[in-house]
Amino acid sequence: MSLIGQIWLKLFIVIVLAFVGGVAVHTDSMRDTLQAQLRMKNADNAGAMALVLSQQKGDQALMDLALSAQFDTGYYRRIRLVGSDGAVLFAREAQPRPLDAPRWFERLLPIESPAGVAQVSDGWRAIGRVEVESHDSYAHDELWHAVQRAGSAMLVLGLLAALAGALIVGRIRRPLERAVEQARSLERGEYVTVDEPGTPELRRLVRAMNSMVARLKQVFEGQARQVETLRRQANCDALTGLSNRAHFLGQLDAMLHREDGSAEGGLVLLRILELAELNRSIGHASADRLIETVAQALQAYTARVEGCFVGRLNGSDFAMCLPAGGVAEETARAVSAALQAVLPAFGRQAAVAAGAVEAARGMPLAELMAQADMALARAEAQGPFAVATAGEPGQALARMGEGGWRRRLHEALGAGRVALVEYPVRGKGGQLVHLECPLRVQIEPEGPQEPAARWLPLAARARLTAALDERALSLALGAIAMDGLPRAINLAIGSLSDSGFAARLRAQLMQAPRAARQVWLEVPEAAAADHFELVRELGRQLRPTGARLGLEHAGERLGRIERLFELGLDYVKLDGSITRDVGRDTHRAGFAAGLVTMLHSLSVQVIAEGVAAQADADALWQCGVDAQTGPWVSAQPGSAG
Repeated sequence: MSLIGQIWLKLFIVIVLAFVGGVAVHTDSMRDTLQAQLRMKNADNAGAMALVLSQQKGDQALMDLALSAQFDTGYYRRIRLVGSDGAVLFAREAQPRPLDAPRWFERLLPIESPAGVAQVSDGWRAIGRVEVESHDSYAHDELWHAVQRAGSAMLVLGLLAALAGALIVGRIRRPLERAVEQARSLERGEYVTVDEPGTPELRRLVRAMNSMVARLKQVFEGQARQVETLRRQANCDALTGLSNRAHFLGQLDAMLHREDGSAEGGLVLLRILELAELNRSIGHASADRLIETVAQALQAYTARVEGCFVGRLNGSDFAMCLPAGGVAEETARAVSAALQAVLPAFGRQAAVAAGAVEAARGMPLAELMAQADMALARAEAQGPFAVATAGEPGQALARMGEGGWRRRLHEALGAGRVALVEYPVRGKGGQLVHLECPLRVQIEPEGPQEPAARWLPLAARARLTAALDERALSLALGAIAMDGLPRAINLAIGSLSDSGFAARLRAQLMQAPRAARQVWLEVPEAAAADHFELVRELGRQLRPTGARLGLEHAGERLGRIERLFELGLDYVKLDGSITRDVGRDTHRAGFAAGLVTMLHSLSVQVIAEGVAAQADADALWQCGVDAQTGPWVSAQPGSAG
């Protein structure tokens, strides 16, 4: 039994005992009083009647008349006149009158009514004695009414005591509930402090809890700083802070194969010409400043264009991935022109060349890099600040037109041309954790099911992501009801901006409470970083339904989300750019292990995405991940969705 329950039980027992004890003591005292009054009344009445009878000079008729008149008042059970020789001279008895008090009350609390006795004489001559016994029914009725009044008064006092107890228990309950919720928040990985109550004992408890929360928060912040340091060591170039070659290629490969990535994009390779000669002619320090200048020029694009990322592939080569198709050549020329204006300050030999190539979803990474290298080689052959391209710009979306895509998406939703595909997420023992279920849309009635990379950008522009995500959840709930397998649904960032989206999701889940507990909902890491309050509100709305909330494509910015512990996440999926090549790169494995440790300290389950090789899978298990997904996992026996 809970502490509050025990307090209520004790309070109830005390009130009941006080009620019963008070009524019992009052009843016993009242009965004794009534018995004493009856005894005195009988004695007084007997004395008064003896005086009256003594005045009759022994006339039997007059004495009978006086006794009969007294008996007829109705208050007496028995009146007798016994002569001095023992003969009964007068006797009258009456049956007890009906009681207001119940019979069980009379039997439970009997009242004695001893007869009053007085001597009757005529001068010095003894006539006999008179015996008077009153009815006890009047006393029982009075006792019954007194018990009722006492019980009512004690009941009112008990209710007042219970009300006062409720107020006192409420004052105890509130800080206790806050302390319990604080402990539950710690279990969920949230660091919440509460106000100290006025009760000294509870104040000490809450103060100790707040102190522990503060220390744990400091530990988490220290872990976050350590993870950020590991990230820089594993993924960043020491001089420029840009992604190093391994990390950039991992990001690029993840983008090319991601379900909800861009359908088309671009890649720009940039090379500082004759960097070794520049090192000798202008000095190592000046060459480093030149490299930093190039890096800053490229980073300016990442600040303006969401989804754009930059890396340094080696000493002289840089790369920039663009999230949209058809702009690679234009971007390369803009970067080259900007650098042409500033690099001559480092010397006449300071120059760059750029190669641009268009990319499409599903394109092999090696093929894309080979095309980009060929374009860069042609640009380098043309001379300083030259730009060359490879491949045709991808304009599939543009050719169809935004209006056409919006119309087709509406038609596909209305006709139900949407479906979920399934990829297994498995634990270390091979058990199924859940099925990852991205949404596919059949844009054309007879066409293929298109991945989110094809339609998501324009769906976001047309404000259709919320409707698509709600349909995906509806499909997942239906599938769970059929086979009972847990499923994960991806939610778009654009859906979170819809003020009623979270409430509608909650209503959907509440309508299917059993299936809701098998639903895993995930949003991109960028949503938690850039729209923190929206993600936190989503978690608050979904928590009562039993559905789980997590982040996908995470790792790059986790250590920089200051209040990550307040989101109440259930799981995090590490992006393929983080998990790629961890089996061969100890720095990347160290970073992944640091992320896992930090997330486990928040009681968050960690899942690795994009696992493509057994060496990476083994290394990730050693890093402590709880589950994995990706091509290698799907290829294992028994992994078909």
